[in-house]
Amino acid sequence: MSNQAVEIQVYGRSFKVNCPAGQEDALRAAAADFDQRLKDLSERTKITNAEQLLMFTGLNICNELHSERQEQQRNAEKLSNRINEMEDLLEKALQYQPKR
Repeated sequence: MSNQAVEIQVYGRSFKVNCPAGQEDALRAAAADFDQRLKDLSERTKITNAEQLLMFTGLNICNELHSERQEQQRNAEKLSNRINEMEDLLEKALQYQPKR
């Protein structure tokens, strides 16, 4: 796959970014989300320094990602435990089947 140059807008600035072909819409959506997060944080905190906004927004996104990963890991562990329980129940049920 070749890369495509895509123009995005973030915090009032235009950037040309290369991305894999077929991923242009995802990149634009990510840029729009990031731009909105910057604007929201600026409005909430009254921070006007772009560097600080970028840092805090990046930290917020990393924190969300970390929380999501932990939740995903907990869910995977619960699912694995549940599968093991079901396997044990199935094994026990098959042991008590009458022989023909």
